Amino acid sequence: MEEFEKPPVSMEEDTEMEESDAVENPKASQKSSSDSESSDSEEEADQNEQLLALEYELSTNPSNYDAHVQYIKLLRRSAEIEKLREARENMNTLFPLSPEMWMEWAKDEASLSNDSNFESVEKLYERGISEYLSIPLWCEYLNYVQEHDPKVRDCLADGISKARNLFERAVTAAALHVSQGSQIWDAYIQYEQAILLTIDQSDIQAKEKQVQRIRSIFHRYLSIPLASLKSTLLAYKAWEVEQGNSLDAEPGDVLGISSHVASAYQKAEEMYNAHVHHEEQITRQDISESERFQHYMSYLDFEKSFGDPARVQILYERAITDFPVSNDLWLHYTHYLDKTLKVGNVVKDVYSRATRNCPWVGELWVRYLLCLERGLACEKEISAAFEKSLKCTFSTLEEYLDLFLTRVDGLRRRISSASGDGVLNYSMIRESFQQAADYLSPHMKNTDGLLHLHAYWARLELKLGNDLIAARGVWESLLKTCGSMLEAWKSYIAMEIELDHINEARAIYKRCYSKRFSGTSSEDICHSWLRFEREFGTLEDLNHAVQKVTPRLEELQLFRLQQESKSFTGATDQREETLKNTSRERRKSGSSAIDEQPPAKWQKYTSQNKKLHKKENTQGLNLAEANDGEEKEGKVEKKVNEKQMKDTKNTTSRLYKDQCTAFVSNLNITAKDEDLHQFFSDVGGVTAIRILHDKFTGKSRGLAYVDFKDDVHLAAAVAKNKQMFLGKKLSVARSKPKQGKRESLAHTAPGEEASNQSGGHGRSVSKESGEDSKGSRGRKRVENIQLKGKNTFAVPRNVKPLGWTNKPGTREEEDEKPKSNDEFRKMFMKT
Repeated sequence: MEEFEKPPVSMEEDTEMEESDAVENPKASQKSSSDSESSDSEEEADQNEQLLALEYELSTNPSNYDAHVQYIKLLRRSAEIEKLREARENMNTLFPLSPEMWMEWAKDEASLSNDSNFESVEKLYERGISEYLSIPLWCEYLNYVQEHDPKVRDCLADGISKARNLFERAVTAAALHVSQGSQIWDAYIQYEQAILLTIDQSDIQAKEKQVQRIRSIFHRYLSIPLASLKSTLLAYKAWEVEQGNSLDAEPGDVLGISSHVASAYQKAEEMYNAHVHHEEQITRQDISESERFQHYMSYLDFEKSFGDPARVQILYERAITDFPVSNDLWLHYTHYLDKTLKVGNVVKDVYSRATRNCPWVGELWVRYLLCLERGLACEKEISAAFEKSLKCTFSTLEEYLDLFLTRVDGLRRRISSASGDGVLNYSMIRESFQQAADYLSPHMKNTDGLLHLHAYWARLELKLGNDLIAARGVWESLLKTCGSMLEAWKSYIAMEIELDHINEARAIYKRCYSKRFSGTSSEDICHSWLRFEREFGTLEDLNHAVQKVTPRLEELQLFRLQQESKSFTGATDQREETLKNTSRERRKSGSSAIDEQPPAKWQKYTSQNKKLHKKENTQGLNLAEANDGEEKEGKVEKKVNEKQMKDTKNTTSRLYKDQCTAFVSNLNITAKDEDLHQFFSDVGGVTAIRILHDKFTGKSRGLAYVDFKDDVHLAAAVAKNKQMFLGKKLSVARSKPKQGKRESLAHTAPGEEASNQSGGHGRSVSKESGEDSKGSRGRKRVENIQLKGKNTFAVPRNVKPLGWTNKPGTREEEDEKPKSNDEFRKMFMKT
């Protein structure tokens, strides 16, 4: 029987060879020993120091994968068998070992033991092939069994049956490997051919049966798309010739073999040709690991298109061997198995390996628990997986929460369906909830996840546990942690209302209505209490709630207005400070610009000012002469102006009395004119809307004026005070402008405006100022001023603002109302 590979030199054989060399050449050994003693002692000391450092590192950080690997290598070099065996076991408890490490372990154990210890080595191979797909490891395992198992080695019936079962397992696990699967098939055929040689030539029937078995393996071999298809066809034809079957065809031609074998071979060859490009991509040595991973994912998508789950699974196993800690790859793999196989030991085994390779992925543990539940695993197995998951470190708290909820879900389903194995009861659910609350509450305060956990817990206490006191205890424990979370109080109240416990729900409202919640939640709980009393309470209960809630709502509104005022004041101060700084910089830059002007430019600027100064002096002299000549004409105009002023005052007073304006405050800054018009649409009579905006930022100040046709519509609008508008309570009141402005506005003289606009500024100003000095008290003015000299450019202009005046000798009215823009426009057009 041929072997795949010569057995490696074990540690003991290596030592024996060195001793035999020393016996054969004593003189050479003496010379070399004297030279190497010092270097060996130094290496040994250095090795011991490294071992101590690694032992300390592993004692403090047992999850250091690289430290485990280095520690095992040093122990293997120092041939400390017991420590080496213990180190390997410790590492495999935490991590899966690579195929190379399993082969080293099995070979070391095989070299230290005889055939009597065959089973322990066999178990090592079984553990190794269960973690990763490795063709070399399978070949080593098959070789070891053939060589060291007495029954297999002696070709006993039990041994032959055991070997064939092992080969079939290898075919199922690895024979579809496109590039290396032929090694398993070749080993299988070689073993069966060796069995054929042991059959007696006289036993024709047994010999023919064995030939047919080998032919069947060849036919299976030729139907699989492998890289060695052509060489396999040649080997098959040569074997058929050895059996006395003449094939009338060339060695590489399919002619001469049975039609169904030829057809299967041609399909396999076509499929291999379709796969060869992807095989070349994933086996390239000149690409990065990320590129290789992407090639694997593309290859998987291509393989899935053929719809063969066995081939897809083999490719996933190959990718896992190359990328064992890729959580995305494990998630894709398990999802595919859940969709195609759903249940079975294969899926459970893959999930077990996935959680060992990527224990930090909470989603894998959640799906592992669901897989165990679908596979009807016992409670002991599910509980062990759950406890193991809690020892892992996840990246988010939500993963822990999802894990706890999945555990509770499974217990609830099995208890409700009575499918448990006799050990399930509600106390297990309560323990799981308590464990989750103890772990998550300190880290998930005021979160929806913690609220969901306690709401689920309280519901199960009622439905499955039938314990109302326990359900209330769940909510009370949550309120100790999340007392500032409005939804926690509302959910507690909702449970009591659902149970028709009205008094208990009212008691909870009394506990929480005075608490301060974030945003507008404090107002919401007050309104919720009032709504509750309207729907479930008596009139006395409603009145009592109103008495409690009303002061609280006023307090909250006042507090909110204060906060808005503070924020507005802070923003205003900041803007003013910015403007001061800006103006200061402008003044500084302006003065510096003048100072920096060149002498020639400065002389030009000075000469221009002198010319302007002379021109204004001339205009001032002409103005004074004109005043002397037109004094009589001004007296006539004065009487006309007095009459016009009297008529204007009466008209303006009447307009102010007819004006109906509402002042709106606490307005949402996003509100527009159309929104306010819609708000007062039920009142009607809106003629104009003016929203006030900040002159610096252009944003709304939350204030507005709304004009109405008459006082009836204004009164109806004021009745809408304190109603909600765009999320805020609107304040609506009758507008009361400052009386000083109204009085001065009412006394504006249209004739004065006309005279000012006509160009006779000097005449009108001098006449009116003279008349005003006669009728007003406490003000002294000089009439008929004549300015002489060079400084006539400084003639005072007693020009009053447009639309403002005081009628001399009369008392100003106080109750006049402001005119609208349209009324002002009409008044001036008439004049």
